[in-house]
Amino acid sequence: LTLPQFVQLMDNFVGEDVSLPIVKRLTAFIKEEYKQTKEEKMKQLEKVHHTSHVAQRKQLLEALFEKWDRSACGSLELEEVVAALSTFEGGMGKEALKKAKEQLCSQYPQLSRVGKLSSKAFQTFLELIASKFTGNEDETIDNLVRFLTTSVEQSHAESLQSSARKKWLQDIQQAAESSGTSMEPVYKTVIRALCQDMEAHGDNKRFSAYIALLEEDQLSPEQGQVCLRYVACTADDAPHVLNQVLHRDMKGVSFAAIDQGKPIYVPKVQLHGNIHFWNSDRPVEERKGSLLVLPLYDAHWRVFGILGLDTLRDQCQKSIFLTHEIAFYEGVCHAFSKAYHHICMQENVLQVDDTALDWLYPRTPSIHTVTIYLVAPGKDKNYALYKVITTDNTGQKEIHSSPVVLLREENLLRDYLFKCKDSSEVTLISVYGEHHIAVPLHDLSRQTLCIFDISIGQHKKLPPQEQKDLQKMLKMTQAAFSEILRSLLEETQPTQVLEAERVANMRHAGILFHQFMLQELRECV
Repeated sequence: LTLPQFVQLMDNFVGEDVSLPIVKRLTAFIKEEYKQTKEEKMKQLEKVHHTSHVAQRKQLLEALFEKWDRSACGSLELEEVVAALSTFEGGMGKEALKKAKEQLCSQYPQLSRVGKLSSKAFQTFLELIASKFTGNEDETIDNLVRFLTTSVEQSHAESLQSSARKKWLQDIQQAAESSGTSMEPVYKTVIRALCQDMEAHGDNKRFSAYIALLEEDQLSPEQGQVCLRYVACTADDAPHVLNQVLHRDMKGVSFAAIDQGKPIYVPKVQLHGNIHFWNSDRPVEERKGSLLVLPLYDAHWRVFGILGLDTLRDQCQKSIFLTHEIAFYEGVCHAFSKAYHHICMQENVLQVDDTALDWLYPRTPSIHTVTIYLVAPGKDKNYALYKVITTDNTGQKEIHSSPVVLLREENLLRDYLFKCKDSSEVTLISVYGEHHIAVPLHDLSRQTLCIFDISIGQHKKLPPQEQKDLQKMLKMTQAAFSEILRSLLEETQPTQVLEAERVANMRHAGILFHQFMLQELRECV
């Protein structure tokens, strides 16, 4: 138990109306009766040491990845890393490198296709290499880190450029974490990041930018099974581009970028012959400039859309995209993908919550209200809670499209929600005579993902059957959350279980809740 968990456990045990002498007697009892054998203490110390060691290694390798990822594009070229490592210890480790690469490619099958290392794959690669050497693995890791650190260098100007770009990319993720389930703030932040970089590092070129996402073509399937819908763009282009649909049988290079899984750069669109111009009013003589189309990948390296940029608005003959600019735009794609899938995850979580509440309501008449909060990430205790769903005792639900933000210092009467998050444990409290049960639901690392604030009015506890149904609902909801989060992991492929899921080619979060409820029922029969 951590300190907040221990305090919460004791708080729940003694209740609210307990006298100070009883608390002192309980404290004395625990001090007297709590015993720990020497073996238990050693085992605990070993566990703490191992956890600390794993965390330090992870931090060390993440810092190395950040140093190598100079353009902040979120991935490294596998062959570039292999080439650098081939001279490690004077080339003595070439056999170890070869074996580690083979093992890595079997663990991450997409590497043979895309040739890019994510931060996690990079860490795995170095650990695999270290495991192939004789001697102490930690010392080998340290030597690899020192070697690779000296293999990459940046000038002061490059360092400043990289720092600014990483800040703009972080803004994209923060927009996703603070916008509930709305994509609009993310789209705006992406366009702003592109504008800021063009002004600071792109010779202030006049440019257009747009994001298009793949969707099933239900209206015109004869033009292809999928199409690209333009969901965001620079403000001046909105009248011509926003909500437009590009089909496979239309001119353009976007589907080529999707099929090849690589950026396509057209330095002179006027000479290409296969470019689709959305603004039909633009004179032919002004249809000059550069075009860049980059595929958007999910965690499994599957393409789900494109980011496009062009300089048709800039009539300067030298309005081309340089290598360092293209590398940054790949970083924008990576940041947008993380933000997009974060919001998809939030939507799935809310869908599970919605379905769970529908199941719970007719079974628990003693519950007055249920309010659900999502946790917005923050450093230490500097985080916020977002109220997203409220349900009253009639089963009427209100889903907040613009989440209500709760900050700790502004909500002293709701401090129990923040204690629930800090301890990741159930919290029981009475506020103005109304009893609340705050229940945390977790992500895969046991961090609190959302909180169910359950009000049972004047009752101090629920009737036994209602308590059992509440516990069952929370258990199934947690199982559905874990399944959703596991499906987003890089090294796993989604497994399709239900026909409804296969038809939609995606996990329907509401179905997951009932699926786990059905599994529970089967196990009980």
